[in-house]
Amino acid sequence: MQLPGDLLQRLHSQHTLVLALKITPKAPRTAWAGALDDGTIKIRVAAAPEKGKANEELVRFLARQLNVPPGNVVILSGATAQRKQVRVSAVPASPSA
Repeated sequence: MQLPGDLLQRLHSQHTLVLALKITPKAPRTAWAGALDDGTIKIRVAAAPEKGKANEELVRFLARQLNVPPGNVVILSGATAQRKQVRVSAVPASPSA
């Protein structure tokens, strides 16, 4: 699947991505699962959706796949839903003054 390479290229050119994701928890392993017709990216997560475990696994997975620190992956919306909006930054956010 070309998805990770495409996202890496976009991240390096734009420095920040906002991704629409559909998460399937309790999968045998965490992996890319394709995309929906509307552009939403599907990801299977090998963690249960309880006590934030699936979200933590999602953040670790995206950070590894896109070569950024986990702190650069932020769930913007949908923390308790299967559909999420996630921001990935190539550079750390600057501290607020």
